[in-house]
Amino acid sequence: MDRPPLITEKTLPPPRSWRNKIVGGVIAVLAMAGLGYLAWHLTHPDAPAGAAQGQRAGGGPGGGGGGGRGAPATTVGVATAEKADIPVVLDALGTVTAAATATVRPQVSGVLQKILFSEGQLVKAGQVLAIIDPRAFEMALLQASGNRQRNEAQLDSAKVTLARFRTLLTQDSIARQEVDTQAALVKQLEGTVMTDRAAEGVAKLNLSYTQVKAPIGGRVGLRVVDMGNLVGSGDANGIAVITQLSPIDVEFAVPQDQVPDLQGRVNEGAALPAVAFDRTRTASLATGKFAALDNQVDVQTGTVRAKARFANANQALFPSQFVNLRLEIRNIKDAVMVPVTALRHGSTGEFVYVLNAADRTVALRPVTRGQATVDKVQVVTGLQVGEQVITEGADRLKDGAKVTLPGDKPAVGAAGRRAGRAGAPAAGAAQSEGAAPVAPAAGAPADATAPPAGERRRRQPEGAAQ
Repeated sequence: MDRPPLITEKTLPPPRSWRNKIVGGVIAVLAMAGLGYLAWHLTHPDAPAGAAQGQRAGGGPGGGGGGGRGAPATTVGVATAEKADIPVVLDALGTVTAAATATVRPQVSGVLQKILFSEGQLVKAGQVLAIIDPRAFEMALLQASGNRQRNEAQLDSAKVTLARFRTLLTQDSIARQEVDTQAALVKQLEGTVMTDRAAEGVAKLNLSYTQVKAPIGGRVGLRVVDMGNLVGSGDANGIAVITQLSPIDVEFAVPQDQVPDLQGRVNEGAALPAVAFDRTRTASLATGKFAALDNQVDVQTGTVRAKARFANANQALFPSQFVNLRLEIRNIKDAVMVPVTALRHGSTGEFVYVLNAADRTVALRPVTRGQATVDKVQVVTGLQVGEQVITEGADRLKDGAKVTLPGDKPAVGAAGRRAGRAGAPAAGAAQSEGAAPVAPAAGAPADATAPPAGERRRRQPEGAAQ
């Protein structure tokens, strides 16, 4: 008699609780995956269609919507490369400085008797601005003149005596020593007269200094001193300050990288025109030309100071005024220009998309850029005048992509072309309900799938009932 098998822990089935836990875990994982897919589908409703379309168009990773073959053409904007003269200019912030500034100080001391100028008046060089009391200087001039006249009379007398002594010396009637002494006296008196004449000249000069004159031409500032005050050459503020306004200079800074180009043009003797604009760069204040370049670079800013001179005939520039200066260094003739938006930047350099008008495709063309203006850039190599480049929509293109222009007519689909050739409606169009059946053409075979006439009659009432 066989014994029943022994029941051990290995032969016992796993507890029901473990199976329930495994099944519950699997269900939880599937539920989370389903919720994740549902959330992704709700946030990306067009992703499957776009992915399928990209696969059908053959666009791999990095292929744009208009870059693959068979993809719909991208509407772009174009511009034609033009030939133009482009000026190479230097824009800088400048400070207006007067060509000359002078503080009017009296050269002699005295009481200010008259003021002959108005504040803010334009004066000329040598114009009398003020008068100092001249009476003391007139008396000094008279005294110097009297001393000169007295010493001149003594000199004349000594010269007459010397002439007599020389006559007596020839007759051997006088000693030679007396003649020599008289000749020395004449020379002494001549020196005294010369000193008197110099003193008289100084007195005349001091008298002329009582008329305070303008050393330079320009605009007089505010008056510093009033009439009746004692003024002198040691006054720090003087009587007034004159600032020369015509011509006037504008100081600006030139980056050290542009100094060789500017210096080369200066060495050629070229007159570089300069224009001063207001702070908004909208109004032109004055026109002038480049004047000078400093001899050292500022180590803190890496720039070189320069100066431009303006005639300033209309007095539009004022000392210490901030202006925007535009200096034209040279002018490039017949440059190929395209809009700035047409120039693209890639890993291999700069390029443009050139439009082929025959088949409405674009070609990637590497180019070399040159000088740029506000809205256009020069293409040095890689592009010819008259070629059309893409200015808008280039982000969705690649080499050989098809494009459409805003003025192009929409293309007719393949189904429409087939339907037009067959004389039938396009594929997928459904016949409307209740329309009369179309009779077959004469001699055409009957439709094998059409039901018999009796069956059609039986179905017609049913359709009417429906």
